[in-house]
Amino acid sequence: MPKQKMIDLLYEFMKNSKRSDRELAKAVGVSQPTITRMRKNLEKLGYIREYTVMPALEKLEFEIVALSFLSVSIMPEQVKEIHKWVSKNPKILFSSSGEGLNGKALLLVSIHKSFTDFSAFTRELRSFPALKATSVESFLVSLKTDVIKHFSFKDLERI
Repeated sequence: MPKQKMIDLLYEFMKNSKRSDRELAKAVGVSQPTITRMRKNLEKLGYIREYTVMPALEKLEFEIVALSFLSVSIMPEQVKEIHKWVSKNPKILFSSSGEGLNGKALLLVSIHKSFTDFSAFTRELRSFPALKATSVESFLVSLKTDVIKHFSFKDLERI
């Protein structure tokens, strides 16, 4: 099966993963059983991490999305502990190491119901011993204001 057809299917999933295999087959130009095989293959190869929906966070009473940039001093033996803490924290939507912004090396994207909730999260973050955060700077996005473009993958194919 051509790799391009699998990529086409992946983009179709990003546009709308609720569609039936029949609809997807028509969009990709292959048979319905081929779509089923391709889907399983994409899952097995790790191209698809999960099937989920992109909710309207403000309707779920979330008020803030925070992008927190941290300067950290992490010892190699503490990496697993940090990964475990981040993975278990439902407020953290995304986390990765990186570089930039005056030596910041860790990014956390989190959601919060209120500023009080965000403040408690920040205190917990600063006090987590394995992180040894020497600096935390955050950019807060209010979900109650006019969001210009909501987070989505449906247009990724156009890049």
